[in-house]
Amino acid sequence: MINPAYFESLGNETLEFLSKAEKLKKEKNAVVLAHFYEPIEIQLAADFVGDSLELARRCKDLECEKIVFCGVSFMAETAKLLCPEKCVFIPAPDAGCLMADMIDENHILRLREEHPHASVVCYINSTARTKAVSDICCTSANAVKVASAVESDEIIFVPDRNLGRFVAEQVPQKKFFFHPGYCPIHDNLKLEKVLEAKAEHPGAPVLTHPECQPEICALSDFVGSTSQILRFVAESEDREFIICTEDGVIERMRMLHPEKTFFNPDRETLFCEGMKKITTEMLIDTLENGVGEVFLDEGLRERALRPIERMLEIK
Repeated sequence: MINPAYFESLGNETLEFLSKAEKLKKEKNAVVLAHFYEPIEIQLAADFVGDSLELARRCKDLECEKIVFCGVSFMAETAKLLCPEKCVFIPAPDAGCLMADMIDENHILRLREEHPHASVVCYINSTARTKAVSDICCTSANAVKVASAVESDEIIFVPDRNLGRFVAEQVPQKKFFFHPGYCPIHDNLKLEKVLEAKAEHPGAPVLTHPECQPEICALSDFVGSTSQILRFVAESEDREFIICTEDGVIERMRMLHPEKTFFNPDRETLFCEGMKKITTEMLIDTLENGVGEVFLDEGLRERALRPIERMLEIK
């Protein structure tokens, strides 16, 4: 629940944007989804805010004609995979994911040749073409559960090596092979920055996304997806936290929990330009004029949908 006092702190320009967005959503029978890493104004305009797993599950149940996805391009693709009958839009079509661009279907086909008995578990932070040659998808929230559920004793985990290593530690009964991809935003966070933050804020628990490097995960008090980190904060009696993930999550925490204090160990590093490309003007333009519609070849859509559906079947 957002503190009403937070809205009182917003400027007139933001309030006018939110009012206009709400009016357009009703007129266009549109639902706006936003990832936690989006600018806070975009999150406030969204009907649903979540991480990749939450938003994927939400897509399937939406009753609307149009979905406006405020995130990066692979997320809007996923919405179209799940909702082919709906018009799906992304206000900034060039909002890409650097990690998703590190892999393509050819990398996976080579890994399959090298490890013919392994199942391919594909992080949802990937393109439709990459998903199409994978066995099952996962998110950072359910990756351990997915890996445990896969029948094969060997797993090719793509594309994030850091998340893959974290999962492998939790599922030691299986053998993992990793693609060398990574999220530059999380991977570039250095251990010394986290140690400095711990020294400056003694007693503040360190909450970390598993896309960070293993040594940072190892010293953390909690490692989890963005939604899991948010849940930890909400349920914790602590009043100070060191947050090792993208800055948009911290802005949301400050909004939801004004009584608590959050520290970013390196804001310059933990800032995703792709997630910050969508502006308030772009969102209004998309709602008014249908800018940035997502189209997928039907054959590709059917192939890429299968590993997502297998993931969603795992409770």
